[in-house]
This record gives sequence, structure tokens and C-alpha cells, in this order.
Amino acid sequence: MKVSGFTIIRNGVYYAYPFREAILSILPLCDEFIVNVGESDDNTLEEVRQLSKEYPKIRIIESKWDMSLKGGTVLSVETNKALKECTGDWCFYIQSDELLHEKYYGVVKEEMTKCLNNKSIEGLCFKYIHFYGSYDYIQDNYRKWYVKEVRIVRKSNNIVSWGDALDFKHPDGTKLNYKMIDAKIYHYGWVRPPDTLITKRKDFEKLYNEGEKAEKNISGFQNYDDLGNLKKFTGTHPAVMKDRISKSKWDFDPQLDKQYPDWIRAVLIFIQPLTKRFSSKK
Repeated sequence: MKVSGFTIIRNGVYYAYPFREAILSILPLCDEFIVNVGESDDNTLEEVRQLSKEYPKIRIIESKWDMSLKGGTVLSVETNKALKECTGDWCFYIQSDELLHEKYYGVVKEEMTKCLNNKSIEGLCFKYIHFYGSYDYIQDNYRKWYVKEVRIVRKSNNIVSWGDALDFKHPDGTKLNYKMIDAKIYHYGWVRPPDTLITKRKDFEKLYNEGEKAEKNISGFQNYDDLGNLKKFTGTHPAVMKDRISKSKWDFDPQLDKQYPDWIRAVLIFIQPLTKRFSSKK
């Protein structure tokens, strides 16, 4: 069984992505790792090149991203470029703000091995933990935050990254036949220095919308504007995050004292309109 890892990154240093840690978090499970590095305004390419010197199984492809594409589709276009370069039986996708905890290595490898010859299973789906504001708090609203995504797919011309690269589908838009596995992806996209976070949000809004709509959405952005359903994180982080976490210096107030009691929150979340995207319904 051969496993290919793959990811995309552009301006990763400028936007404070933990892309190095993301790659390292799944590298022990991979026989090769493809990194699509978009033309950047910082030293992201140099950082990835250095990483590839330390870990020869990492292979870099360079690409000029078409930033005129809207709806976030440039992200799936670039992800598919990396996926195309994969040569493994399984292709393990990790976004540059996602990590796999090493405690899940055993179950992930076991599931890939067990499902290898069952061609009806096209992907393996992970549960998600979304960190918010700091490394100490997570989102606790399953209505607004996606709770699962496919991150391992079989190498096939009939499987592509879709939309804004959140998930995978068949080229005709139909969903994959996947298996849920007992492992979680740790999502750190909302854990950055506050100034960097707001800059990233504003810039990425322009990947989805343009003109007045983009400007209107941007004008309403505030850092940490999704409070009210946070929980204290009591587990451990992936080992490769140790240095990054130790260097984080910003303050974050989760305002837990202003939240409703857990039982009230549970009721409110239950009756809340279903606003988040469920992969299984795409």
C-alpha cells in the first residue's frame, strides 16, 4: 500500500498558517508528499524548500494561482493539481491549517489497509475539532461548524476536489461513497494573531465575492465574532504544534461568563436553522 500526502499553500508565512506543522502531522503515514506552492509575496516557497531538504519524500510543484476565479474555486483548482501528482493507492489531503494528532496514526493506517481492496469505499471521513481564538478553546456549535470531512481519497480519475476545496466529489458533482473513521482533524484556522486573522479574512473574502458584495461583507468583519458556544479544550495538541503554541503571545477573551448554561445552549443549537455545510448532503 502506497500513501500520498498532498496540500496547497500560498502566502503561508504572511497569513500565519501552520503549514509546516500540517505537513509534518501526516508525513509519517505517507510515502510521498506533494506540496503545491502558489506564487507568494513572502518566503513560503523557501520554507517549503527547506522542509523538503529535511524530508526528501516531500515534492514541490510551483503554480501561479488564478485569483480571478470566484466562489473559492481557485482552491479546488490548485488542490486538483496536487492530487494529480499523487501516485499512491490512497491520497491524504491536509489543508494548511489542519493537523492530525499522532494518537490517530494507528487507526488511520489500519483503516487504509483494511479498506484498500474494497473498491466501493472511495474515501475515509474524519471528525473535526475547530479551535477558536486561542489554542485553549473550541467551537461547540455543530449547526454552524462542519463536523466531518473526507480527507483520504482513493487515487482515481473519478474523484476531484470540489468547490472551495472543502471536500471531494465525482466530476459530475455526485458525492463519494466514504467510510467514517474514528479519528479527528484539528482545525486551527481561527487561531492566529488578531491582526493577521482579520487581514486573512478580508483577503479571502475576495476569493469568494467581488465588488460591492465583497466590500459589504468585509465591512462587517470583526475578530472573534462567533462567540457564545465555546468550550475549554482539555486534550493535548499534536506534538509538532508545541513550538508554535509556546510562541503565541496574543490575548483572547472567550467570554464564557456571558454564555448561556450548557443545557440552554444545547436546546438553542438544536432548534437553530441548519446553517453549516454537511459534507454528506452535498
